[in-house]
Amino acid sequence: MVRIALTGAAGNVGRELVDAFDDHEVVPFTHSETDAFDSELLDVTDPDDVREKLDAFEIVVHLAGASSPEADWETVAETNVEGTKHVLDAAVENGVDRVVFASSNHAVGSYNSADEDPETTTLADARPVRGDAPTAPDSFYGVSKAACEGLTKFYAERHGVEVVNLRIGWYMSEADLRARTGDDVDPGRDRFARATWLSPRDCRAVHRRAATADLPESPVTVNAVSRNDLRYFTLTETMQTLGYRPRDNAEEVLDR
Repeated sequence: MVRIALTGAAGNVGRELVDAFDDHEVVPFTHSETDAFDSELLDVTDPDDVREKLDAFEIVVHLAGASSPEADWETVAETNVEGTKHVLDAAVENGVDRVVFASSNHAVGSYNSADEDPETTTLADARPVRGDAPTAPDSFYGVSKAACEGLTKFYAERHGVEVVNLRIGWYMSEADLRARTGDDVDPGRDRFARATWLSPRDCRAVHRRAATADLPESPVTVNAVSRNDLRYFTLTETMQTLGYRPRDNAEEVLDR
């Protein structure tokens, strides 16, 4: 049985993944106590704590950090960039086989951004964005994720750590998708939600594949969205490299 450390388990994506890995032992780590499930406390800004806690694991799924596109630089620099470095250092020292890093669509959000709002795009003119497209962040949050992708590449090439960078879309439930789309929503935000949606079911699937698929190289950087009709983040690389098979589509949900 493979032991998987799940950092940031109290976040939206983290809560979805706590029981997503059948036949594997998942240990959730959170920054503070939660009543939702049993977890161990972990402060990713403390390198000693990270090194001590992330021992005796084969895989680390690293979600911990600031998750808002509106986060300020001081926050993302400390929790995202420094925190990810601490996780990678621990992976090297403790012999972790693979790190799955939660990157973001905001690491490449400027490709189709209509203005300075990181959640507004012009999809009528949107061009495809490959999973391995060069970073083009749309916010300090996006900059931090781009910097972390640079870190994972360095640790993969210098230290031999297997890494999968998932450029995660907008994870939300079907109910939240409906609430963030429609005639009462700004058209740019409506299109952004429809294009970048990652359903709970597909979220579990893509993380399972990222953690367990045989990799042709390292690092691997791919998009993680559902098979939305309006998507511009391509899934070819995710499907071919990880064997990901998305099942949900924003338009099919909204047409029900």
